Amino acid sequence: MNRRDFLGGAAAAASLTGCANRTRSAVAPPAPLAPRDILPKLMPIRADVDRMFRITVCLRPFRAAGPRMDVEKVGEKTVVHNYGHGGSGWSLSWGSSTLAVEKAMAAGEKNVGVIGCGALGLTSALLLQRAGAKVTIYAKERPPDVRSARATGSWTPDSRVALEDKVSADFPALWEKMCRTSFKMYESFLGMAGNPVEWLDRYQLFDENRRRARQPGGSRPDGALSFAHYQDRVADLTPRPHVLPPGSHPFPTSGALRDTGLTFNIAAYSRLLVSDFLVEGGKMERREFHSPSELAELPEKVLINCTGYGARALWKDESIVPVRGQIAWLLPQPEVNYGVMYKGVYVLSRRDGIVVQDGGIGEMEGYNDANESPDRKAAETSVGVVAELYARMAAGKG
Repeated sequence: MNRRDFLGGAAAAASLTGCANRTRSAVAPPAPLAPRDILPKLMPIRADVDRMFRITVCLRPFRAAGPRMDVEKVGEKTVVHNYGHGGSGWSLSWGSSTLAVEKAMAAGEKNVGVIGCGALGLTSALLLQRAGAKVTIYAKERPPDVRSARATGSWTPDSRVALEDKVSADFPALWEKMCRTSFKMYESFLGMAGNPVEWLDRYQLFDENRRRARQPGGSRPDGALSFAHYQDRVADLTPRPHVLPPGSHPFPTSGALRDTGLTFNIAAYSRLLVSDFLVEGGKMERREFHSPSELAELPEKVLINCTGYGARALWKDESIVPVRGQIAWLLPQPEVNYGVMYKGVYVLSRRDGIVVQDGGIGEMEGYNDANESPDRKAAETSVGVVAELYARMAAGKG
């Protein structure tokens, strides 16, 4: 998850300022906590470095102008680009791929190739099949080895998706279309075996000083970029955050805020997508491309390019900037079904493990950092922050 999305909504709610949309007032306070919103018993997370079984690093492919979605001729091939979604790849995948497939099918070909097997590649391939095409995916890696398999797994459709002063005038409306299309598709995965997609509550914990520091309208740190924020356009899709009154939550902080969002259990979800693709007659071929000219070797005349961060090297696209993110994984706890933000560390319970995302809350965190080597010291520090939280809770200390 991009923690800016979490904290952006949280700060707005904490300051009693809501999001504007077509059905709500421009300035709407968070809904009061109703009796039906009494918190369930929250089971503690067993945060211990001995339970840390892996550390993963993901490079989000950020482009200041937003995702690349144009059509290019490469020799005799028609290539539809579908990459560069920053931290919004999973969240926007179905909507972005819908647009890419429409462009690909407009060429009139029934055999279409897809380059890449991550979030955008799999959704593009499945939508091509639904449109009547015979599809082959060409990729060096498949899940769980692709970069997008290392994502946090939260619904974050405008997480570092673009810079507000670099996008075209029609991009906000295009983003909204992609977002709503994706959300509608994700609704169809709810309740399926293995819980590939599910709703989870998340809690942001803060004290009064941190709360005041996050009021909207504050100055931007020197050198920070102006990332585009579009959540107000789709605020009707998800429940708005609730500020929890003192005494209504078990956390040892003066303030707490509850948010509810979609979570992708990526291991089960990506396996389901691969299975659906193969069941429908799709083919996968392990290929590594070093130059666009190598696409001439493929039999398909139309291709959708979903190479993500790999497009920086393959297409010499220097507009792609890596945004590094690291996760420490704790052993799964089926009894834990929520997420927590505490002292800049984000924790999320997934079916395949407890995600502990390294500290830091700014949008510039990890920006232009292409290092994919795990940092164990940082991972242990983040797990230690989580351990301290639950030790305070167990001791009843505020």
